[in-house]
Amino acid sequence: MGELVDFFLRSRNFILFVLLEVLCFYFIINTSNYWGVTYFNTSNRYAAQILAWSNAANQYASLRQVNADLALENQQLHARLTKLLQSKPAAPAEYQADSAFADRFKFTVAKVVNNTTQFANNYITIDKGTDDGIRPGMGVISPTGVVGKVKVCNQHFSVITSILHSEFLVSSKLVKAGEIGSAKWDGVDPHLIKLDAIPRYKPVAKGDSVVTSEFNSTFPPGILVGRVRTVGVQPNQTFHDLTLNLATNFSNLSFVYVVENRLRAEQDQLEKQVETEK
Repeated sequence: MGELVDFFLRSRNFILFVLLEVLCFYFIINTSNYWGVTYFNTSNRYAAQILAWSNAANQYASLRQVNADLALENQQLHARLTKLLQSKPAAPAEYQADSAFADRFKFTVAKVVNNTTQFANNYITIDKGTDDGIRPGMGVISPTGVVGKVKVCNQHFSVITSILHSEFLVSSKLVKAGEIGSAKWDGVDPHLIKLDAIPRYKPVAKGDSVVTSEFNSTFPPGILVGRVRTVGVQPNQTFHDLTLNLATNFSNLSFVYVVENRLRAEQDQLEKQVETEK
């Protein structure tokens, strides 16, 4: 306490000066309309700027929750859209899909906790495991396209074989051309992927969308894989040399959706039975 009093005694002249300055400033503002309006406008401008900075900081701090909410909403929208598409397949009017078929795909949202893109064989780790109903073999998509397939799981985490893997193939279809091939990464650019087995005599347009085909049990049909970037033909080959821009940007992948095909086990069992009888 004594040190505080001693400080005021030593600084009494400076403190008196500051108080007189504040008093003068007060009288100037209150006795002059011009300076009063100027002070009011200036203070409002700085207050508004500080408030804008504060709001921006609060919005940035809440981005994690906003992303989580958007991911959950996208999960629900994916489920509804897939159910609608499965209930109205491209078939004659006499065909009616039953409710089990229309509801065969279930989506579970998960957060990416690890992701590689620099290797020939890349993997992704998510924060959902067997306790959340995740099983090996399930497909994984992003809000924009195909991501990969679940490889292994434990109770709380799962590792996904990324589409950026030298041995990962996706049965894919050109939307305009209607041709079906296999999308496979060539291990070079994590933003590009190849589409194989499209006959060279079939016309292919740049920008054509490539989506998952009906000929796989991992992904729902119609999930975007990429769009045609270049169209070429290799010498002495009967197929197009097609390069696609990948639909999923793996450099900023935050949330994914694990896709469960509820009828996959039944389909696989029947197909294996046929194979064993050959």
